[in-house]
Amino acid sequence: MANPLAGCVNSLQSSISLLNSSIAILDSGVSDFPRLGKVLQTTRHFELLPESSIQAAQSSLLASLTPEVTSLLSRVETHLDKLARREQALIAKCELQEGRLSSSRGSSGIGKAGRFRGRGDSEAERQGSREESVDSVGVEQGREALRLKQMRQKKERLSYAVERLTLQAQQKERQLRMSMAAQ
Repeated sequence: MANPLAGCVNSLQSSISLLNSSIAILDSGVSDFPRLGKVLQTTRHFELLPESSIQAAQSSLLASLTPEVTSLLSRVETHLDKLARREQALIAKCELQEGRLSSSRGSSGIGKAGRFRGRGDSEAERQGSREESVDSVGVEQGREALRLKQMRQKKERLSYAVERLTLQAQQKERQLRMSMAAQ
């Protein structure tokens, strides 16, 4: 009887040793499993969204950005209008200064000629006074020449003032037109 059971025991022991070797093989193959699980774990870098949600996000973004863009554009237009008005004012100021320069150049030339004439008249008066020390006619002519010179200078000042006021009025008209056009 021991014989038939001995065969079963031998067969069972060989199965156990086979199972132990299988466990050892599986153990060596599965020992790295936690690391492999981490390595093979999938990460979603990009999410796929339906087109309707993308369009909804775009429309909400557009709705939030439109007022800001509009306000920025209006601020830029206002600033550009201010710069244009400033440019026009500077151009008008430049024209006014050029007018003043040309007026002063013209009046300085007349003034120089008047001065030369005045010097000539005064030299003639000096010569006349040397010749005739008590000549009241020479003194009267000197006073008349001085008065004439003063009147010419006054005329030049007044013409300069009129020209300046005319240029200022033109400048104010331009500014008024610009402000009316901006409104």
